[in-house]
Amino acid sequence: MLGRPLRRTLPLVFASPHSGRSYPESFIAAARLDPVALRRSEDAFVEELFAAAPEFGAPLLAASFPRVFCDVNREPWELDPGMFDGPLPHWVNSSSPRVGAGLGTIARVVSSGESVYRRKLSFAEAEDRIRRFWQPYHAALAALIAETRAEFGFCLLVDCHSMPAHPAQAGNPPDFVLGDAHGTACSPRVTRAVEESLGAMGYRVRRNDPYAGGYVTRHYGRPRDSVHALQIEVARPLYMDEQRLERLPAMAPLRRDLGRLMGNLAAMDWSFLR
Repeated sequence: MLGRPLRRTLPLVFASPHSGRSYPESFIAAARLDPVALRRSEDAFVEELFAAAPEFGAPLLAASFPRVFCDVNREPWELDPGMFDGPLPHWVNSSSPRVGAGLGTIARVVSSGESVYRRKLSFAEAEDRIRRFWQPYHAALAALIAETRAEFGFCLLVDCHSMPAHPAQAGNPPDFVLGDAHGTACSPRVTRAVEESLGAMGYRVRRNDPYAGGYVTRHYGRPRDSVHALQIEVARPLYMDEQRLERLPAMAPLRRDLGRLMGNLAAMDWSFLR
């Protein structure tokens, strides 16, 4: 899903890679978990939180398919050999930390740690998903970045996510975590501007802890090439019931505040990124 502004006025691209909720019937049939358990891996409703981006002059790209089916915030071929009924090609990345955690391009487990599938998959199934879903998403994202850089001379990619409540953070949980790969994927001035804007609205904001940015942030964030990438994680309890996967009334004011954030970004002088 791609929302385009009537006129491009901002050197920004917004993306929501994990909010898709269109589950193929064949995938549901192969899964050992019920649909609600599968959906708990979603960054549910994030594309709605940032839906105003085109009104402020920036495109919004959102995956329609779920991350548990194909995760576009991973390398294209991060696959767990234990999930498959035969050997994988030698060029597959089967030893990354994400694969070890069961969260490769094709996830072995959901966020709660439960196994997704009732059977082994074939490599052909994984290849089909990567070619039909992962590659088109990244082709669209790369095209938007290139288009933006061609028009403005630079681009800021804002990669939008949500984060679950965590017991370890119960005392002082952040409302937002900004990930710039510890200053390597994005100009510090951009991160600081977003941090200050959210902080002025009363939100608790952290940088890079515990989310410093995934594949998208680190792959596309290349300030030397005039492309900056900032990951934004929004705390789910701010806007949704995590157990029932339902929007809370508080979602409306959060959307308004994110609209204010976008308005603040629209008012910035971006010439420092040239």
